[in-house]
Amino acid sequence: MERLHVCEVCLRSFPQRSHLNRHYRTHTGEKPNVCEVCSKSFSQKSDLNKHYRIHTEEKPYVCEVCHKSFSLNSALKRHYRVHTKEKPYVCEVCSKSFSRHSSLNVRYRAHTKEKPYVCEVCSKAFSDKSNLNRHYHVHTELQAC
Repeated sequence: MERLHVCEVCLRSFPQRSHLNRHYRTHTGEKPNVCEVCSKSFSQKSDLNKHYRIHTEEKPYVCEVCHKSFSLNSALKRHYRVHTKEKPYVCEVCSKSFSRHSSLNVRYRAHTKEKPYVCEVCSKAFSDKSNLNRHYHVHTELQAC
């Protein structure tokens, strides 16, 4: 009988000690895998390898419909929703559906009036990061005058 290795924090079991060790980092926050280019760190070696594609611009995943390429398979799967019009994320408050989970989160913040993104220059708050980034142009344009 195969011996299982059990996480002492959450009691999840693994067939190999190396899998337990890798899992345990989710509890400790340890990130020993560091990008040599930008110093970003990762708990998993596989995540570091995926991250390197940002620097190499490698995009091995190609959409069969429009031939757009992506560095991550998950990004390609998310992109396919553009073609299928699939919207699997539904707001429990108003029933509006979204193709991206991040868009659903923005919707929830609209309902709750939460504005976690704050301008460092004037302290104006925004419900999503893209609006904050667009707002920053107000300050850069004022400086150009």
